[in-house]
Order: sequence, then C-alpha cells, then structure tokens
Amino acid sequence: MIDKGHGPDRRSPGRSGQEPVRVGGSLTLRDIVGVARSDRPVELAGEVVDRVKRSREFVDELVNSGKTIYGITTGFGHLARVHIEDEDVHALQRNLVLSHSAGVGEPFSRDVTRAMLLLRAQSLALGYSGVRLELLELLLACLNRGVHPVIPSQGSVGASGDLAPLAHMALTLIGEGEAEYRGEVVPAARALEEAGLRPLALEAKEGLALINGTQAMTSVAALVLHDALGLCTVADVAGAMSLVALRGLSDPFDPRVGFLRPHRGCEQTARNLRLLLAGSTGVSDEARVQDAYSLRCMPQVHGASRGALLHAADVVVREVHSVTDNPLIFEEDGDVISAGNFHGQPVALAMDYAKSAIAELASISERRIARLQDPALSNLPAFLTSEAGLNSGLMITQYTAAALVSENKVLAHPASVDSVPTSANQEDHVSMGTIAARQAAQVLTNSQRVLAIELLNAAQALDLRPGLHTGPGVTAAHHAIREVVPQLRGDRVMAGDLEAAFDLVARGTLLEAVAGAVEGLEIVETV
Repeated sequence: MIDKGHGPDRRSPGRSGQEPVRVGGSLTLRDIVGVARSDRPVELAGEVVDRVKRSREFVDELVNSGKTIYGITTGFGHLARVHIEDEDVHALQRNLVLSHSAGVGEPFSRDVTRAMLLLRAQSLALGYSGVRLELLELLLACLNRGVHPVIPSQGSVGASGDLAPLAHMALTLIGEGEAEYRGEVVPAARALEEAGLRPLALEAKEGLALINGTQAMTSVAALVLHDALGLCTVADVAGAMSLVALRGLSDPFDPRVGFLRPHRGCEQTARNLRLLLAGSTGVSDEARVQDAYSLRCMPQVHGASRGALLHAADVVVREVHSVTDNPLIFEEDGDVISAGNFHGQPVALAMDYAKSAIAELASISERRIARLQDPALSNLPAFLTSEAGLNSGLMITQYTAAALVSENKVLAHPASVDSVPTSANQEDHVSMGTIAARQAAQVLTNSQRVLAIELLNAAQALDLRPGLHTGPGVTAAHHAIREVVPQLRGDRVMAGDLEAAFDLVARGTLLEAVAGAVEGLEIVETV
C-alpha cells in the first residue's frame, strides 16, 4: 500500500451514500480532503460536458487547418521550433508523457495522488484545455474505482508546472507505468483491466494538457493547509492546558485587548482560549503581574499563524479553480494563447509563507513544554515526575521537541527564492513550488508531533495538581489524552506514548473530543 510517501496521509474508510463532489464546479478544502482521504465519489458538474466538447472540436479544427500551434504541431520547450508532421501528432503526445516520466524518490502518498487526479480533472473540466470528454471521464473513473498511479515525489521544478509528477500520473491513463489497486502495486494496464477500465490513446494536445499544470504542488498544499488550520486550534487547546497547569493569567485574552489590534486570527485565537479556559482555576496564590510570552502572547502568535494559513489557503483554493496548462484554448474567440499559467510561483510563495506559520506553532509550543518541566518556572516536580533523579520523567520529550523545532527552521528556508533554468534556457525562471509544498508537509508533521508532546506534558502537569479545577474544555482534552496514554508514574519507554499522542492530533480525534465539550470553538478547516 502506498501510504508512506511525501505529503500527509490521514485516510478514513470510504463511506457509502456520500454526496459526490462535482468536478468542474466549486471545490473547498473539505471537498478535496473528502475525495483524497475518504474516497468520496466524484462526478462531472452538469455544465462541463458541453464546454469540454466545444473546446475539443476547436482543437480538431486547428489540427485539420495545418496551422503551427505550440505543443500540437510543434515540439516542446526549446523544441518549439520543430514542426511535427500530421501523421506524427498522436505519437508526439504519447512520447511527451513517456519522456517526461522522469521522477525519482518515494512516491506521493495515496491521498496526495487522489487529490492530484481530482485537481487535474477539475482544471481540464473548465473547458480551456481542448481534451476529449473520454479523457476527463477516465480520470474520474480512476478515482471512483480506486486506480492510483504510482507518482515519484521528486523531480518537479514547478514550471512548466509539475511536469514529471503529472507525466507519471498520465502514464496510468495510457496503460503504462505502475498503479496501486486494492492495496497492491501492479502494472497500470492490469490495474485498469481489473477495475473494468481501458487505457486511452492520446490525441492532439492531450498529453500536453495532462502534464502542464500545478496539481502536484497544489494537491500537497491543499491537504497540508487543511490540517494546518486545524493544528492552530490544537495549539490553542495545548496552550490552554499548559496555562491552567502553570496557573497562569487569563487577562491577556480579554476581548478588549483584541479590539485594539483587530487581526482576524488573533481575535479567533483569543476567543478560543476564553472558551477553553472557562470554568478552570485561575491564577496562583502568588503575586503575579504577567506571564511569559509563550503563555500571554498566544493570541498574537497562534493568531498570526492562523491568519497566514488562511491567506495561503485562499491562494491555493484560487489555484484549484484555475486553468494551468498551455496553450490555452479560447474556442469562443477562435484563439489559442501560449502563456505561463503553469508557473507555480503563486503556490510556491504561499507555501513558503505557510511553512513559517506552521513552524511557529511548534516553536512557541516547545517553550511551554520547557516551562512545564522546569521546577523554577512551574512550581511542579522537575521534569514532571514525583521521583526525579531515580526517574527522568518527561525530560527527553523536550529534547525531541527541540530537535523537531530545529529541523523546522531548516525546512522553513524559502524554496521559492531559488531558480535553476531548464530546457536550454527556454524555461529560465522556475518556482520550486513543489519543493515548498513537500517541505511544508514535513514541517506540518514535525509540528503535530511537538504539539502532541506539549499535550502529554500538560496532561502530566495537571495530574500533579490534584486540587486544581478544570473547566469542560481542558477536562475534555485531558480525558482524550488519558484514553490513549496513561499517567506517567515511573520511567517507561516513551516512543509509544509519543506516537499515540501524535495520532490523537493528526487524525483529528483530540479536536473532535474538545469541540464536543466546548460550544462555539473555532476550528477553521473549510476554505
């Protein structure tokens, strides 16, 4: 089963009776996740058939006219000056897919692959690419019948789009390469046959339409942003637990504070914290004027990340509804325009921004972990164990968090500032957007692990304050953690605990439990 490659893979079993996603219409991040992870069925929106047929008829007219058109009657990239004879037009498209299938590395995860099939179909269904309806229907059939191309994750520079990944995707449609079907990797021709499907012989423009586009980077980005927006609320939950365990102040979350600095994300975070802290014991008996930044600045830090991720999600959803291949077919005007919609810079910059936003959630979380473990700052037993010395307690979990935060700093370096020219300098500026998206996926996983470590530490700290009263939000989070990880009473192997807590975060179980106990909790996941 291909489920360990690059990109988040949080699958749940497909459910019968799900409403189909209408390809060629309006898609949300939740729609994409539903198709990618829950095998939600897909169908063409009603208006798609006519516009795709009109676009294809215009391409056929162009081929019959003998005009010189990039990628239809010419070679590609630097070879655009080479004329292709009529009898070779079909071979040209097949050769394009074969030659561009030059990806390397671990394959994309199953959910990323499904998202790629969906988003490539979405772009082609808008009717500016000149493909046949049969090609579009085969893409959707692969999704509905579970035929998933094996797509190496490395090799795209993000212009002219994701050439190598999309070429590997297209291989399956022509019966070449490998595909995963019913949990087994088999030759694509066999997977299609067992699914009751037949490969296509590509016609003019179709190979180019399949591989010119940003759907690899956009698919990874969509899944990452969906999960990262949820992680903002996980950070609020973990921060609230830590604040209560450290007997911190709730004054910084007063709505009057946010009114004076009305950033949307900051206001949402402060509101979440007020809801999560409601009913919990307040500040300690000690005189305290203010808490450390990692506690009192949660609205400003978590909120800034939330705002950045919402912006990145807006960019990516706009990309989902864009036509990104080349040339573009404007049949209503009788024009074919060779342009640059395949360039991945919008997604590249957005995902570089998102990487930093996600990394900051982990960075501030690690500082709260350190405070929980330091008896000079927490008034709790050192490293949250009652027999420090004989036991190390949770000491090394902070080391793990520190290592992950440091790794994030390297990954957060912007990929989009680099450009290595390709195709004999015809493609002399590229985006590296797929690298940015893949790095963001790793930053997300690292950050989910750091937040999971904070949740474990905060739960242990609450256990060590038996007289402390917690309200519904903190109590629900505490119980959710204790359902999968018991209280630490003596040293034990921690790796299993860390993995169980990570699953609680990554699969959304923690948020479901807390949202069930806290009415109105803001969980931003649909854009």
